Amino acid sequence: MQRQPGRERSGGTDLEGLEVFTVFGETVDDETRCVHYKTSADVVAIRFYCCDRFYPCHLCHAAAADHAARQWPVARWTEQAILCGVCRRTLSITDYRSATRCPHCTAPFNDGCRAHAHLYFESPRP
Repeated sequence: MQRQPGRERSGGTDLEGLEVFTVFGETVDDETRCVHYKTSADVVAIRFYCCDRFYPCHLCHAAAADHAARQWPVARWTEQAILCGVCRRTLSITDYRSATRCPHCTAPFNDGCRAHAHLYFESPRP
């Protein structure tokens, strides 16, 4: 599969040495909340498989991207594709899917996001 050109980054690393990522879409704060999902636990952005860009949600991607979203294949779930908006650290899809909080800063994640997992990630085969 061919992806569109590389990750969009806003400046390399921050003062703490963490990689800085641009989050696309209609964000409403610095913790990746968007106009569609903005509860206190809506603090993740997902690096979309189709374009290698972080968006807060599938609706932000649909509104801003010039292509359809593609799901992450199960074989690629070890990639760092989830960004915690609180601490700005990434985690793998596998780690995210088994977590209720960020493993780095313990910020709670929205359990309701599991209802949309099929929009971002292929379903594992039984």
